[in-house]
Amino acid sequence: MYDVIVNGINLSRNEGALDAVKKVFQRAGKPYTLHFTQYAGHAREIARQLTAGGRFAHLIAMGGDGTLHEIINGVDEIEHCTVGVIPIGTGNDFAATAGIPLDTKSAAELIAFRAPTCIDYIELSNGLRSVNAVGAGIDVDVLRRAYSGRRQGRSKYFSAFIKSVFGYKCTTFKVIYDGKEEIHTGLIAALGNGRQIGGGIELFPAAEIDDGYMDLMIVDYLSRPKMIGAFLKLVTGKVDAVREATYIKCKTASIIPVDGQSAIQAEGEIYENTQLSAKIVSGKLKFYLPEHD
Repeated sequence: MYDVIVNGINLSRNEGALDAVKKVFQRAGKPYTLHFTQYAGHAREIARQLTAGGRFAHLIAMGGDGTLHEIINGVDEIEHCTVGVIPIGTGNDFAATAGIPLDTKSAAELIAFRAPTCIDYIELSNGLRSVNAVGAGIDVDVLRRAYSGRRQGRSKYFSAFIKSVFGYKCTTFKVIYDGKEEIHTGLIAALGNGRQIGGGIELFPAAEIDDGYMDLMIVDYLSRPKMIGAFLKLVTGKVDAVREATYIKCKTASIIPVDGQSAIQAEGEIYENTQLSAKIVSGKLKFYLPEHD
């Protein structure tokens, strides 16, 4: 049985996609149940109920990065499940890294006709899981502005970024990775399992979802004029062209704001009073992916 957890927001716009998924599972002879979310956090609750006590489940996120994030964090024992995503969200950043097609029928066929394979995920010290990216700094500020405005779609993130460029003050971070310690004062400190955030910003261009490493990205202080230029480079994955950027692969990392502020974001969800102390976990999360050469 496949449990398809569908983002119920704007469901009327996705009726065609839902019909395509039904037809694929019916053609494959795979039984399925549809679960429709009704509010923020509902996907997490549904996944928790379906996997309570370590029960096995095939969990399919039909939504964006946020829906997938909720499901990953609702699962009781993640090694007892298989997970897939049919991307119909705004950004679909993890799907882009994993090579999962945006065409609904093709994404559903990956799940119905292929076996899952193991990928990595980031796990924080408090148990929070992230399959794509977690960060602290200006990315949290951008999200706060985006969520407080009235704009919809990707434009709200671009508008929020412009406001953050002129309103965000740099943070000093103590960064500890694989036993090394550094101090950075800058815009962002983030960890990636996937390659991109924010609907296409390639902050971690060398990231692989199954290499056993997290990619640590730190961007130190930039003047506002330089910030725009650096942003344009990062959007296209040209991390090495930003002199103020530090890019490291690691297995463990802690990002600690010296001023005590502790808000982070994971897959676009903001967590207040949360320490960004993390490790990479391999070999436990079984995910439906396309065939790779």
